[in-house]
Amino acid sequence: MRSEDRPLNESGAVWRRVFEGRPAWMSAVMVFCLYMTFIYMPFDILMKPVEDDREVWFGIVLTGWWAKATEPLHWAIYAAGSFGFYRMKWWMWPWASLYVFQIAIGMFVWTVTRGEFGGWITASIVSVPFVILAVALWRARSKFDGTRVAPPVTESADE
Repeated sequence: MRSEDRPLNESGAVWRRVFEGRPAWMSAVMVFCLYMTFIYMPFDILMKPVEDDREVWFGIVLTGWWAKATEPLHWAIYAAGSFGFYRMKWWMWPWASLYVFQIAIGMFVWTVTRGEFGGWITASIVSVPFVILAVALWRARSKFDGTRVAPPVTESADE
């Protein structure tokens, strides 16, 4: 039986339909974006005191009101990523890859400027996973065709 023909009451069928159509690593990125959009960023914006706020852009740490002022931009980026990965929207390529590459640069800069973690070598090691992810997203251009739609709702044949 094809996944789109399975009844909703089948254990896990809905979740399988949500995650099918993209590689597991890309589903993991989507889940991270969903977490950031619906759990972390609302907490960060609405509940975290200004004096505890930290936002990092290109490896530069913003604190206080500067951090609070840029949080909505991070929230919008994660929300766009959540929607874009869920629907595999065409506009995700090349922007997802470029954003993750920016994170790699930021991780490198942040590690070097902190000076606590071993300098250039550690900074390179820390940024490599993000470079790998950026390259994987860049190479996944054909996946972002925008044809992914919400999982179909089907009724069981015996209902």
